Amino acid sequence: MPRRIPGAHFARNLVTRRTLLFQLVKRDFHQRYVGSAAGWLWGLIHPLVLLGVYTYIFSICLKTPPPAGSGTDSYAIYLFAGMLPWLLFSDTVQRASGSIVEASNLVTKTMFPSEIVPVSIFLSSMISHLLTVLLFLVIAGLLAGHVSGMAALLPLFILLVGLLAVGIGWIVAALQVYLRDTAQVVAVVLTLWMWITPIMIVESQIPDRLRFVLVANPMFYIVRVYRQVLLRNAMPSLRDLAMASAFSIVAFVLGGLFFRHMKRGFADVL
Repeated sequence: MPRRIPGAHFARNLVTRRTLLFQLVKRDFHQRYVGSAAGWLWGLIHPLVLLGVYTYIFSICLKTPPPAGSGTDSYAIYLFAGMLPWLLFSDTVQRASGSIVEASNLVTKTMFPSEIVPVSIFLSSMISHLLTVLLFLVIAGLLAGHVSGMAALLPLFILLVGLLAVGIGWIVAALQVYLRDTAQVVAVVLTLWMWITPIMIVESQIPDRLRFVLVANPMFYIVRVYRQVLLRNAMPSLRDLAMASAFSIVAFVLGGLFFRHMKRGFADVL
């Protein structure tokens, strides 16, 4: 009987998971736009409409100025730059919360690696995110007359968003299997989370007694990093990078351990 080679078995397993992940991402991205005439162009239409609404409300009606030193004269652009990472994060976490239940026909199969389902959700959302970032760079470039060179660092920050979102996504996806109200709770928490993140409000407007909310909020650092890169064409501070990295890595590790523990009972519940 031929002896198994551990390295060869690991390589085959890795290739299989990559293939499964690719197919899941492809299926998820296709299902989001299946049957629509515009197809993937909706990934550009939605943020374009959102930017138009921001411009009308804050720049035309309210005439809200961006904070000093923000790197732009348009509050709508300032607001949209902060919304970019949030949209990717919230979309991933919200859709990941029900992903295991929705893929129960696959998850209940013995050899199916269920942990890749939330990962595929993030990668699918990332495609739309990249289209939105490209749209933002074009519009901001037309208004400012130049494009931020620091935008080349965005893949690193997208990775941090991914680690954070997938880590939390694993936790809520596993909980949803056992507690079917989890997805509804996630929607409420994400709404609250958005409003305590300095996206529509300015950091300086938050009272000193509530500053601890910012310190404990990983999206605060990620939003600030995005704005520094996209609007000020500046290298983010090491503190912001360190805090964002620490939160993202911890969330990814804890989420992975939690999901690995909880997945043992998925087949029985689903």
